[in-house]
Amino acid sequence: MRSNKILAGTSVAILLTFGLACESRYYSTFAQSVQAAKTASVAVGPQFDTTHVYVTPQDFDRFVASLIATFGGTTTKQGVFNVTPTPSSTMSQLVMTPVGTVSVFGFKTPVPYPFGLERTGYLVIDMDEAIRAAKAAGADVLVAPFNDPIGRDAIIQWPGGVNTQLYWHTTAPSYAPLQTIPENRVYVSQDRVNAFVSSFLAFSHGTLVSDESHAPGVEIGRPTATYRRVRIESKFGKLTVLVTDGRLPYPYGRETTGYEVANLADTLTKAKASGVDVLVSPYKTDERDSAVVQFSGGYIAEIHSVIKK
Repeated sequence: MRSNKILAGTSVAILLTFGLACESRYYSTFAQSVQAAKTASVAVGPQFDTTHVYVTPQDFDRFVASLIATFGGTTTKQGVFNVTPTPSSTMSQLVMTPVGTVSVFGFKTPVPYPFGLERTGYLVIDMDEAIRAAKAAGADVLVAPFNDPIGRDAIIQWPGGVNTQLYWHTTAPSYAPLQTIPENRVYVSQDRVNAFVSSFLAFSHGTLVSDESHAPGVEIGRPTATYRRVRIESKFGKLTVLVTDGRLPYPYGRETTGYEVANLADTLTKAKASGVDVLVSPYKTDERDSAVVQFSGGYIAEIHSVIKK
């Protein structure tokens, strides 16, 4: 009897030690399924999800023109609206390119907090359900749902301090599918990455595509180092989590979106002809050819083409 108790205690100790040592570097598929099953999927599709770009009114038209010249695409009619729950006025236009959709804002008044700090807007099928799902997944609601000229909006914050705006439209929009799906590039600390990934997977009903513990540091401007990179895909699109200690050379950490193009060199030629600056010259990894650019108005983005294997 005594030996059985000792064996049982030893087994528990081993399991606890193993569990702590393996703490969520690789996420349990079962745990993700249990979390996701508590809420319904609220995603619509990646062509409806937008990168939010804030520029000054005087840079607005130049920025939109440079984006179209670089990637192609179309725009909605430009207008001036109040898109916040408190009084404000902004120029607003949607730019729909084959490689991603961009919401452009040019505020004529001071920008109310916390607007301007969100990197992405996700269209959802039901705002109330989306808020419930976000809370259940561990997100904070920074701005409670409010009405805008075409629907409802809210701003949430994921563990790790990543802000996202949620949209719901009174009249469901209809956009063509994208040629390639952009990646939302999120920089998160080593202490908060596990909480962020678990939270986002539960909310998005997404899939953990890869968790690379020794990704090439050239991707974050540190070619002699390695870092951890997590990739997720869901109906909201692609998301890449870059896990760092924050010691990043400029402009890394400033880019919010990575755009996949067929030919990087051709795209950069078009970009430079429209006044776009190349901040990081093209470099190659096993997966892609990449560069970092800055558009008129200050918007910084990563652009890449995938290396065929």
